[in-house]
Amino acid sequence: MTVGTVTPPEWRELTDPVSGVRLRQLTSYKTNSHHLYFTNPGWYAGGRKLLFGSERYNRSNLYGIDLESGEITQLTDLEPPPKREVTFLGVSVNPTRDEAYFTYGQELRAVDLGTFEQRTLWTMPAGFRPSMLNCTADGKWVCIGIAEDLSREIRTDMLRGYIGFRETFEANPECHVVRVATDGSGGESVWQEQTWIGHVNTSPTHANLLTFCHEGPWDKVDNRIWGFDLDTGKAWMIRPREAGENPGHEYWHADGVTVGYHGRRPDGSKFLGKTRYDNTDRFEADFPGETGHIHSNDFHLIVGDGGSVIRAWQWNGASFDGPRVLAEHRSSMKIQQAHPHPRFNADGTKVVFTSDWTGYCQVYEAEVPEFAALPAAKT
Repeated sequence: MTVGTVTPPEWRELTDPVSGVRLRQLTSYKTNSHHLYFTNPGWYAGGRKLLFGSERYNRSNLYGIDLESGEITQLTDLEPPPKREVTFLGVSVNPTRDEAYFTYGQELRAVDLGTFEQRTLWTMPAGFRPSMLNCTADGKWVCIGIAEDLSREIRTDMLRGYIGFRETFEANPECHVVRVATDGSGGESVWQEQTWIGHVNTSPTHANLLTFCHEGPWDKVDNRIWGFDLDTGKAWMIRPREAGENPGHEYWHADGVTVGYHGRRPDGSKFLGKTRYDNTDRFEADFPGETGHIHSNDFHLIVGDGGSVIRAWQWNGASFDGPRVLAEHRSSMKIQQAHPHPRFNADGTKVVFTSDWTGYCQVYEAEVPEFAALPAAKT
């Protein structure tokens, strides 16, 4: 199949067997399909379409599904690169126009989501590997983390079982945060250190702000969550970690100034938290249940994929109610593409997630009802 090919809808309507929530299974092709990582919104065309990666025709490519008609459009047609497999978990959409960014081999590419035209924006230096990328709120820059490639010294496979995770952390690879102009005028390293950097996430409202993480075991890194100002070149700890704690899975709230996260204290108690990027207005609350990856547009309603269901917690002004079950995912999570990575859409009416309970990873969309209508989850 070629770029621009449109195929009929694959979706089917489902009723979740645990919660009774209405679901749409958006994909059903007999291969792995997945939506983007939970920190990367995949909606475009004014929210009418959603990006997903898929391994159709024995190769990985980017696709878009029309959420009104169900039709699927192939957006790229890529030959498998010789050394590194293609993955679309870290794709970023430009918030000011329908253009998306992804890595292919050593290249950072842009694809126009209307014309399917591709441009190479920047070529990564030899000897480095990419991590997460995100576009700034003004649409002018793509920010990406790159790390020294240690695969010759360390057996590494982060997509399947985090093989080499601790060893890479202990090796302290040379890492950079790079910003690349979306107009094609080039890129530059804006931050460098001899510490493993991952998960570069840009604020959805402030073009100068981003977070990155010091990757590794959460209770071993010096500090997981870091802020960075593209205007000043300054980096700082966000939510400084105290001994024995492990806050992480950080993400931006929709306001673009608040960072959400979850964690565990030395005594084993768990918390959901939020703080402004400048470490003011920090607030943390105990909660029951396992989180997994979490997402929310604010601190009112939070979803997570821990265990076999998508759990939801609601803030009542004094504590968190729940967890309650939004949907059963039953995913094996044996590879990164099979992690549900639940994420709300912009108005909080839907949650998109991935599951391989049918045998292949497929993309699902759950409607979000009133919290009180959801059944209680086993904690």
